[in-house]
Amino acid sequence: MRFKNRLSQSILTAFVALALFKATPAGAETVPAVDASGHTSQHAIAMHGKPLLPADFSNAAYVNPDAPKGGTVHIGIMGSFDTLNPLIIKGQPAAGLRDFLYESLLTRGLDEPFTLYGHIAERIEVPDDRSAITFHLHPRARFSDGHQIDADDVLFSWMTLRDHGRPNHRAYYKKVTKAVRLSDRSVRFEFEPGDRELPLIMGLMPVLPSHLLDEEQFQKTTLVPPVGSGPYTIDRVDPGRSLAYKRNPEWWARDLPITRGRFNFDKVKYQYYRDDAAMLEAFKSGKIDLRVEDDPGRWAEGYGEHSQKGYKLVRQEFDIGLPAGMNALAFNTRRRVFADPRVREAIIQLLDFKWINRNLYHGLYKRTQSFFERSDLSSFQRPADAKEKALLENFPDQVAQEIMDGTYKMPETDGSGRNRRNWRKAIKLLGQSGYELKDGRLINTSTGKQLAFEILAGSTKNERLFLAFSRDLAKIGIDARVRVVDTAQYQSRIKAYDYDMIQTRWPSSLSPGNEQIFRWSSDLADREGTFNFAGVKNPAADAMIKAMLVAREPEDFVAAVRALDRVLLSGHYVVPLFHLPKQWIGYWTRLRQPDKTSLFGYQLDTWWDAKAETQ
Repeated sequence: MRFKNRLSQSILTAFVALALFKATPAGAETVPAVDASGHTSQHAIAMHGKPLLPADFSNAAYVNPDAPKGGTVHIGIMGSFDTLNPLIIKGQPAAGLRDFLYESLLTRGLDEPFTLYGHIAERIEVPDDRSAITFHLHPRARFSDGHQIDADDVLFSWMTLRDHGRPNHRAYYKKVTKAVRLSDRSVRFEFEPGDRELPLIMGLMPVLPSHLLDEEQFQKTTLVPPVGSGPYTIDRVDPGRSLAYKRNPEWWARDLPITRGRFNFDKVKYQYYRDDAAMLEAFKSGKIDLRVEDDPGRWAEGYGEHSQKGYKLVRQEFDIGLPAGMNALAFNTRRRVFADPRVREAIIQLLDFKWINRNLYHGLYKRTQSFFERSDLSSFQRPADAKEKALLENFPDQVAQEIMDGTYKMPETDGSGRNRRNWRKAIKLLGQSGYELKDGRLINTSTGKQLAFEILAGSTKNERLFLAFSRDLAKIGIDARVRVVDTAQYQSRIKAYDYDMIQTRWPSSLSPGNEQIFRWSSDLADREGTFNFAGVKNPAADAMIKAMLVAREPEDFVAAVRALDRVLLSGHYVVPLFHLPKQWIGYWTRLRQPDKTSLFGYQLDTWWDAKAETQ
């Protein structure tokens, strides 16, 4: 959709009208029009309230605006990759592509729950009901090949991602009812009223080069370095093993306030490892500069003291203002074995967290009690208020009374490994769902088959946890087998929901929104490639998500999120596990960091190389 020669406005209008007529959904605007909305343009948009930073801000508080440029940072990563296209479900994409190569229309401020600031779009216009958003593109915005970013690129990106992108992109961008090309540098998207997050979702849309791509090319995996508009270009690719980015000194956005003090390394190199122990040894030997740790055993005992060329390996705990999210063993409720919620509730009773935490994790984890743990959005130990009760009144059977009252908590044990009280509760629930103990096995009285399922894993990282859990299940006659497969097979099976149980994590923000559809929506439960790993089909969950998206006032939003939390907990869709109290980072002191950490915790793109300070 690129027009290499600037034609007369009438010819340009005709060509754009024809292209949009072929590609836009029913009801979309096919002829460019002058924006007569009269809305005042703005530099940022917040999901709730007002942006923290004024229009004339110079830089974010979580960066060093004078951070020197230079040096190289080496990052280790588990697994492998086979594509440089992160925007489709095919293949396993390489790390860093969305961070360093592809940019979006707006950029997230990391000291606020959900606020976006101008980036490729220099200014925006949004009506009060948020039924539309107009993007005015920055005149300096360029792809790394020097090609200017214009309205055609934005429309091409929207249509291509809507029709061929990942399932979350397809779900979001199909909500656009009209796309209007206002000029070479202005585009308006319109929506049905009722989803106040959609303007922000559109602001996060990655922008693709329409002069280099077409819809057919976009749908293919590739190892050819793509062209983006971000701060880095791809320097070297060793398929499946390593990937190196180099900083683009001519990056068009290097002087924007929202990017000042960021993207300071001249090179970012990712080295892939198949074994986590090998990756840890590479870190301790200095081949890797930084490591995000999530294993309490390693954090407590696995690092030791190391120095090299005047630098030391150090550990640091970072405060993080985000909810902990839900780390859990997910039941695939699409499978018959987990169709009965009483079976799921019984299995939840059998996780001996206290024993596992003490014996496997040095007692450093905290038990997760909510899908929005560690925030005011959590329903844990909070009785439902009047607003929540009003939201849930049409679903009287979907929330357990103790969860409604705020008295529910995950089953507790004495940590002895003899979880008798919970065993009795589990056996009672399983008896109600048609199982009975025979010769040490839990047998379904209708089929005569033992209650059995498989825990699927993509690595041996958490095998000890799975085996400890399966041993506890075996004590009441449940046959839970642990199966570890290679990364490629694991990803393929996850996308197709070909598993009984997996460990997964749903991260959370202080402004949950449309991503909740992708995780819990009934409409997407059977669509391949979503994050609805549990197969949730619950009209109460759908209604709470809808209430969340239309909420205008903070108290209405909080009520909707807490109500969703109660519905999900009552459905027993997962076995909640645990979370770290803080963010753990190990790094070599040849790296430097800003004085202030963002609300989102550590951010690699705000760090810099110590050697660059003396150059």
